Amino acid sequence: MNDLIAKIEALVKENNARRAVSVDVWLGALSHMSPDHFTEHYEESSPGTLAEGASLKIELSEDINDPNAQQILLRNIEVED
Repeated sequence: MNDLIAKIEALVKENNARRAVSVDVWLGALSHMSPDHFTEHYEESSPGTLAEGASLKIELSEDINDPNAQQILLRNIEVED
């Protein structure tokens, strides 16, 4: 989760924005994360960061044969200028 938060913060800074307002992630079928579990960890890790308070859009894959089935992928972020 720390790597994801760091990536979000880097993207916010690259865009000269104030913070992330929406974060879109994809959870691989073998990532061992449910949307609720991911949300819990995100909410524990984001306070005090540029990702704090961002709404989450979470897609959960059921395809165990996907090449990214074990990954959690950041698909998109929306930022506030």
